[in-house]
Amino acid sequence: MDIISALFWITILLNSALAIFTVFREKERDIAAIWAWLLVIIMLPGFGFVIYLFLGRKISKEKIFDIQSQERIGMVQLVESQKKLIETENLDVPESKYQDKTFELIQLFLNGNQAVLTKGNKVKLINDGNDKFDQMLEDIRKAKDHIHVTYYIFRGDSIGKKLLKALEDRAKQGVKVRVLYDPVGARVLGKHFFDGLRQYGGQAEPFFGSRFFLINLRLNYRNHRKIVVIDGKIAYTGGFNVGDDYLGLYEEMGYWRDTHLRIEGNGVLSLQTRFLMDWNASTKQKTIEYDESYFPFSGLKGDTDLQIVSSGPDNEMHAIKKGFIKMISMAKESVYIQTPYFIPDEALMETLKVAILSGIDVKVMLPNKPDHPFIYRATLSYAAELIDYGGEVYIYDNGFLHSKTIVIDEEILSVGTANFDIRSFKLNFEVNAFIYDRVLAQSQVQLFKKDAAQSFLLTEEIVDGYSTWELFKQQFSRLFSPIL
Repeated sequence: MDIISALFWITILLNSALAIFTVFREKERDIAAIWAWLLVIIMLPGFGFVIYLFLGRKISKEKIFDIQSQERIGMVQLVESQKKLIETENLDVPESKYQDKTFELIQLFLNGNQAVLTKGNKVKLINDGNDKFDQMLEDIRKAKDHIHVTYYIFRGDSIGKKLLKALEDRAKQGVKVRVLYDPVGARVLGKHFFDGLRQYGGQAEPFFGSRFFLINLRLNYRNHRKIVVIDGKIAYTGGFNVGDDYLGLYEEMGYWRDTHLRIEGNGVLSLQTRFLMDWNASTKQKTIEYDESYFPFSGLKGDTDLQIVSSGPDNEMHAIKKGFIKMISMAKESVYIQTPYFIPDEALMETLKVAILSGIDVKVMLPNKPDHPFIYRATLSYAAELIDYGGEVYIYDNGFLHSKTIVIDEEILSVGTANFDIRSFKLNFEVNAFIYDRVLAQSQVQLFKKDAAQSFLLTEEIVDGYSTWELFKQQFSRLFSPIL
């Protein structure tokens, strides 16, 4: 027994020492993430290292450089082209009650993310999956030159096959069709799912890593973006993926409440650039060269000014998170947030608390059912903390809420792929539209109020009624929030 005991303690000490060495050797890692990974590796000797191998390692410097080099190729062309329409040194700031602050937000994205302000777009808010796919499939069937598609989740169910059929039909007619899918989100697809598309001249490639799930050492860095660009003239982005669950056809999830955008105008060109950069970073043998046919400037299509902002683990700027912080700090009256996961880092949580204590009406809406139970428990813990400071948290009770929106003072709106959580801010590749349009912002507020009528308010009494076991699970889950 003495030998077994000695071996046990030697194993624990060696595991702990290796854990410290392994986690701390990677520079520029967030302190909270360091402690979370140490907890995982020490609590799960041996197995914790396997988890870390697949989920914990940062992107190598070589890979970061490679992605950034691709970005420079695409971004230089975009910025130079759009300078024909916009003098970035003298931006025409959208009319606002806080003119200077709006200018600061625009400059934040321009300087930190090279996100050009595009003016005069026509933007439609879509909040139902059937409406989204009906409209998008109609647009795809009219494509004449190219169709570019990126989705995080792409299922081979009825809507997945319907979309694939529409893409195949256009490829048969000589339209250039390219599909970029995330190897984690599309892991359930059979390896021959896109064979027909390829047979007709289309292309389908995994983003940033092997499509073989079990050997993909970058699977923690997910392309969570959803982008569809049709002929460089129409684009879609937002929360909907491709699957029958997004049409509300999964009984266990119920009605699927999400938010998506259909964009016409020069904002499409920013999403086009984002797709081309992602494609070139993923497909070394099939890279796309800059071509004016991909950037057909269309002039003014509507009244909406917007910026397309992207973020990911390839860049320490965390532009979308900084945009949220700036928006919340700008608010004079109200902040409305919808998100399926509410796991803010310390900076965002403090910004929300400051807003609440300053008299700003802060409302957050969350789903009433988890699609990831571990993450949901951490979400409830942060929600309870927000309530303690006077914020309002609504629990959507009409199915599953997957919408990712934030609107301030019924003036500025953000819709995109980023959840209000650390994973979206630091680990996922995301894209959001920041929209300067009172009409759309007010429409989103009305949608929020409509959803609130199908929700219940999470009160202090409900939180106080949590059992000791439930509170333990919430706090335990919260320990791992920096790496969830």
